Amino acid sequence: MGRKGKMLDRQVDSKFLNETITVKWYLPESFSPLYKYHVCIMQDGDDYFQLGRIATLSDRLHSDGEIENTVFVGIHYNDKYDRQEKYHPNGSKQAAYMQFLLHEVVPLLDKELPTYHMGGSRALIGDSLAGTLALMTAAKYPNTFGKVIMQSPYVDDKVLNVIQSAQSIDTLDIYHTIGNEETDVPTTAGDRKDFLGPNRKLHKLLEQQDIQYVYHELDGNHTWKYWQKDLKRALVTMFPA
Repeated sequence: MGRKGKMLDRQVDSKFLNETITVKWYLPESFSPLYKYHVCIMQDGDDYFQLGRIATLSDRLHSDGEIENTVFVGIHYNDKYDRQEKYHPNGSKQAAYMQFLLHEVVPLLDKELPTYHMGGSRALIGDSLAGTLALMTAAKYPNTFGKVIMQSPYVDDKVLNVIQSAQSIDTLDIYHTIGNEETDVPTTAGDRKDFLGPNRKLHKLLEQQDIQYVYHELDGNHTWKYWQKDLKRALVTMFPA
């Protein structure tokens, strides 16, 4: 089945990151500038388009009336080391990357698309480290990004501390999954880590917050096979028609 919508992209000369970054988005087949749209901003963007097959899923969910009008936006990294620097809680470019999202990506999307210009209509989604980045960005800027979908995020003490000390995240709407086999995950740094235990700790913390929060433990490990399978439920939960 071919895609029925339209893929567009823009180059952003980021003054925060000192590089040119491609931002791509997929307009569903039914797209019309007369309607308003939610935006779902995906780090690991090419992976969500290719491995997550999100454009095909978007077509299907829109035509079946299962999600509200949503444009899926992808931003990709240069290589695994660049990804680590931008998405990791201790990454050297993480703060600059958040500024790029806040001050360069959001204004671009608000200009190019008929958006709501409201935090509650903007989601950040990511897998693994990209999910960590989604959570930490929204926790810091909850008025700009109101929804988070994190699939098997990397969680360490820094992440737990950010959530514990976050002041104003009660407006957030969070969807969180982790696989029950994610106890020995190879990382970019070359070691192996237990993802399940720290994610359960994060789950306990988020459960205590006064937020909209959905948590699922999947049968599976730290791979796209399981993230892709869960995407439909994630999108229907977070963008209900």
